[in-house]
Amino acid sequence: MTMQEQVNLYKEDLALFDTKDAKLEYILDYAKEAKALNPAYKIDANIVKGCSSLAWLHKECREGKIILQAQGESIIAKGMLVILLRIFSHRTPEEILDFDPQLLLQMGVMELLSPVRQQGMEAFLKVIYTYAQQCKEKKS
Repeated sequence: MTMQEQVNLYKEDLALFDTKDAKLEYILDYAKEAKALNPAYKIDANIVKGCSSLAWLHKECREGKIILQAQGESIIAKGMLVILLRIFSHRTPEEILDFDPQLLLQMGVMELLSPVRQQGMEAFLKVIYTYAQQCKEKKS
């Protein structure tokens, strides 16, 4: 499934809900699927700076794909991280760099997030895109 197809699935799911609270509940349900991050990856270098709650993002480029693992402390962060990891993890650097992050607005989650949480999401995306560029340059 492409990144755009994954976004479209979330968009379709969210469109089924009539209220902001129901949409937030949908995101919170994903928090139940969040996996704990290996404690060895919970280091200062992996903290996503700009998130309203503590969140870590471990990144590695393996066999030409970017593998992401993350953990957030708040339930909303956990839910959002599960969604974002499904979109961005196990992708080539080129796939990530070619994906317009503005397409995430189509999912309908940004308006559910407080301005501080929106900043956290932007910080998360900045880390991913910067890392994708670094991986691409290493391959060249």
